[in-house]
Amino acid sequence: METKDVIVNVGLKKGISDPEGNNIKKALRLLGFDEVEEVHVNKYFKITIKASDEDKAKERVREMAEKLLTNPVIHDYEIRW
Repeated sequence: METKDVIVNVGLKKGISDPEGNNIKKALRLLGFDEVEEVHVNKYFKITIKASDEDKAKERVREMAEKLLTNPVIHDYEIRW
């Protein structure tokens, strides 16, 4: 059975406050990086999955994202194959 590395990138939905990103933006400006307008913090998951059927593997990774890796109320996610 073949293995496949999959990337799941999780971030806050538009309109959801990002306190960590805001604190980083403030710190960058204090360090003299005045051109910084916004900072958004995302989580990046690299998952290695056994896959004999690509469609089934994609569905399983979507399930992982929706059941554990994200909170659907506040997060959006992207899966890269």
